[in-house]
Amino acid sequence: MLFPSLAAWLSFGSVALAGPLRAEPLSDEFPTFDQIVKRQDGACTNTARTRNCWSNGYSIATDFDAKSPPDGTTVTYNFEISNVTRANPDGSGTSKEMMLINGQYPGPLVRAKWGDTVIINVKNNLEHNGTGIHWHGIRQLNSCQDDGVPGITECPIAPGRTRQYKFRATQFGTTWYHSHFSAQYGDGVVGTMIIDGPATANYDVDLGTLPITDWYYVPAFTLNEVAQHSQRGPPSPDNILVNGTHINAANDNGKYARINVVKGKKYRIRLINTAVDSTFSVSMDGHPFTVLTSDFVPIKSYVTDQLTLQIGQRYDVVITANQTVDNYWFRVVTGSCGSNKIASAGKPVGAILHYDGASSTANPTFKSSVTMRAGCDDESSSNLIPFVPNTVPTSVMGEVQNHKMSVDSFADPAKDNLFRWLIDGTPHVVDWNNPSLETVLGGSRSIGPNGNVYTMDKEGWYMWYIQSTSKIALPHPIHLHGHDYYIVGRGAGTWDGSTNGLNFNNPTRRDTALLPAGGYMLIAFPADNPGMWIMHCHIAWHASQGLSLQFMERMSEIKGTLGDTSVLKQGCDEWDSYWAEGSAPDGDRPYNQTDSGI
Repeated sequence: MLFPSLAAWLSFGSVALAGPLRAEPLSDEFPTFDQIVKRQDGACTNTARTRNCWSNGYSIATDFDAKSPPDGTTVTYNFEISNVTRANPDGSGTSKEMMLINGQYPGPLVRAKWGDTVIINVKNNLEHNGTGIHWHGIRQLNSCQDDGVPGITECPIAPGRTRQYKFRATQFGTTWYHSHFSAQYGDGVVGTMIIDGPATANYDVDLGTLPITDWYYVPAFTLNEVAQHSQRGPPSPDNILVNGTHINAANDNGKYARINVVKGKKYRIRLINTAVDSTFSVSMDGHPFTVLTSDFVPIKSYVTDQLTLQIGQRYDVVITANQTVDNYWFRVVTGSCGSNKIASAGKPVGAILHYDGASSTANPTFKSSVTMRAGCDDESSSNLIPFVPNTVPTSVMGEVQNHKMSVDSFADPAKDNLFRWLIDGTPHVVDWNNPSLETVLGGSRSIGPNGNVYTMDKEGWYMWYIQSTSKIALPHPIHLHGHDYYIVGRGAGTWDGSTNGLNFNNPTRRDTALLPAGGYMLIAFPADNPGMWIMHCHIAWHASQGLSLQFMERMSEIKGTLGDTSVLKQGCDEWDSYWAEGSAPDGDRPYNQTDSGI
């Protein structure tokens, strides 16, 4: 089968549904934060009717930034990344040169439990490309060297070489992993992750991850070079994929992903936007979402008929299979921002919710009354209230004007209209051979002229003021590594410098949020994870064009928190040797770094 991950995902749902079925509904009553704390924070077992529980002393009321369960088991995965030419997964009848993990797309699901140690051995079988895997949203507490960002926390993994990533799952929920080597993940080096833990609503069955992405028939590296020299950006995607598949609107080939359910049960679905350049709004005909998380952060559950996901964002939702046995559309609409609108020729875009007993071949006929969003705005912060309350100290306002970042852009006609996004006037460009972490561990702060380094030398809270000043007013999904951040304020235009409208009392926190087009965002987080951490726009082309920076967090303490860093040194020795050999007159390296490198 061309895409085994789809079969595995569907069979996972089938296995979960095996055996006698209980049609009685779950209780809608869910304990409050205070009630759970009074019950000693988790002195019960996690079941379909007690999803708030986890283990003695740990529950949905636990602040996972403050503590996580004792060391659990160690789960190990082996990845081999190789060049593969495959038929496009939407039945277009064309083929594409891809880079795949273990020969599949999406890559293997990585699954662990809260408190487990995760080990992933990655072998680079690519003919010419370096690589490196970033575990999106994973905090990497005291394990910065395993964040997987070439030029920042490691050198790229050289062709023919292997690198081991190792980290503890101090959070729980849903996420994904992807290459951070230029635009490589757009060619297939991507997959999903689940860290099992408690939840803020009850459900019967976990259906697993449902990644949604844009898809291009032209290789991502080719499109990335186009984007480097065009203010209009790269061409629009050719299609979308839901869990690695879709139909082709031009010829009706391909197939929709199917989400299999049985009437009378509640299902958890883990939505992930793994796109290169697209915002998605999604809904399920006749089945509203009960929303449990925003990224890794558990929230007070609420009900909605649709959700908007920026690139990198995740929402875990529960649906109740309480409608007539039939097929229903899971609808996906692409946002109208930028050049990422996808033509569908009037055909439905998305997947099919399939009830057991319904036709296995017919498309849905249900007429939805939901008006799908066409824009790219983020979900309202008023809905995304963290279940575990935290407060941002108002003292962060004292330094905010010293922590301003301006997002701008320019094109250079003298360099074939080279286009760059800027942070405070500088595009971020990494040095694959001299990653920032290696420099810092050597005792130096000299990262380079395009390092875009912002220092956080002391413990305590910091607030950063991000202001869009570019004449090209586009929204940017901003992703922070090593932390979740607190959205204290956000809006159109220029921030007026006052505290009017700001929220310090349990504001939305997550690892990816939207900087509005032509607007501003005020974000806060404590310097409690020494390391080198990047923050970047997650539109792949924008990151490649320089819209990125790095935080040097408590530099003097980084070395003491990391332990053994021999993997970093070995990886850089291997990459340096490969890169130098490719530079020789008879070397076989076919390219040089032409973008930011991330």
